[in-house]
Amino acid sequence: MRFVDEFRDPGLITKAVEEIHRLAQPGRHYRIMEVCGGHTHAIYRFGLKDILPEDIELIHGPGCPVCVLPMGRIDDGLALAQKNGTIFAAFGDMMRVPGTHGSPFEHKARGTDVRIVYSPADALQIARKNPKRHVIFFAIGFETTAPSTALTLMHAKREAIRNFSVFCNHVTIVPAIRAILDSPDMRLDAFIGPGHVSTVIGCRPYEWIARAEGKPVVTSGFEPLDLLQSIVMLLRQLRAGEARVENQYKRVVPWEGNRAALKAMAEVFELRPHFEWRGLGFISQSALRIRKEYADWDSEQRFDVPETRVADPKAAQCGEVLKGVLKPAQCKLFGKECTPEHPIGALMVSSEGSCAAYYNYEYRKTASLVTEISSVA
Repeated sequence: MRFVDEFRDPGLITKAVEEIHRLAQPGRHYRIMEVCGGHTHAIYRFGLKDILPEDIELIHGPGCPVCVLPMGRIDDGLALAQKNGTIFAAFGDMMRVPGTHGSPFEHKARGTDVRIVYSPADALQIARKNPKRHVIFFAIGFETTAPSTALTLMHAKREAIRNFSVFCNHVTIVPAIRAILDSPDMRLDAFIGPGHVSTVIGCRPYEWIARAEGKPVVTSGFEPLDLLQSIVMLLRQLRAGEARVENQYKRVVPWEGNRAALKAMAEVFELRPHFEWRGLGFISQSALRIRKEYADWDSEQRFDVPETRVADPKAAQCGEVLKGVLKPAQCKLFGKECTPEHPIGALMVSSEGSCAAYYNYEYRKTASLVTEISSVA
């Protein structure tokens, strides 16, 4: 399969790993953050950290939109869902994310009309079919999914479908990276730039990281060879004392981004002054809100939103894991009270969450090996 098989070729992977070992300078410890949750998933799925030199440490970043959403925003969305005649629609990975009074699935079990959709256009179609009921779409995601929400709102306005609105939780990646770099307890050498977000915004927005912070950035794809090639490119820069933005994912990511998608976003959205992130607190201009021209289709402008603020469960250390301060297994609840079947924190729910990825591909592997050794003994 084109763009898959060649990026999983054992011979090419072996050469890339050999080049990484050659470039890694003895005695130097490298801390490289993969910003995107999809990269974290791929790293664990393909066992990439097991073939890297011990001195290369991969740090998991805040690139999982479900994971960075604070519990209060989930509570606000579910509060709107309680209104008479309302249909609450959201992506599947939101359904088990815990709020203060339960997840969307648990609210559905209590009688709330909660429905899974695969796109905002699906939610709009539900509104077309149910003209006497109001459909609220719980929009979430980085710049990757924001264009589809924007286009759906444009369709709703054009067709004057007034029983549809969006509860907007779209966030932007660059301010989150800036907040991490400003964190006093975080030391990083380089970034593996997000592939999905970059298909929309391109690579230019990361140039300040190289210019002002002196950190190399390489935008990467998601196959094993993509990630290994990106690490090679980063190590070459670090070895030469350089800091530039490079695009490994050229087959998908245009340097200037997707101009049509950016235009749609600019028409529908504007930056919020402040938005709360799980683990990172309030970050200025880090999220999108719907412009007043689309107020009739904005849940926050149409309805009274509680604006709930809720702290995460004290024992859960989602914030520290999100910032890369802790590894998933270092959380006190990991693999015990908090599992994919019974998640306490959002990082264990989403398929892109670092805790879920570690649990499914690393923790279970280790647990199975321990069981096997015990049975032999």
